[in-house]
Amino acid sequence: MGFPEEIKRIRKRCFLTQHDFAKEIQVAFSTVNRWEGGKAKPNLNAMKNIKEFCLKNDLEYTGLEESWLNFKVERKSK
Repeated sequence: MGFPEEIKRIRKRCFLTQHDFAKEIQVAFSTVNRWEGGKAKPNLNAMKNIKEFCLKNDLEYTGLEESWLNFKVERKSK
């Protein structure tokens, strides 16, 4: 499973909208939307917040971390 699918799985496991998940991990709604759309990748600070969220909610984090490490954002060429 790729990173966009993993982040969506984590969010849906807690029955959260993108907006509510963004609040929980202290990022903008549009940021979560770009992650799930494969257009962006969380920075280290965001990943720390996501890890804390997973620990607090007893969610598996390892798969998400692995997919984050291997994820490459597709850049559109002009």
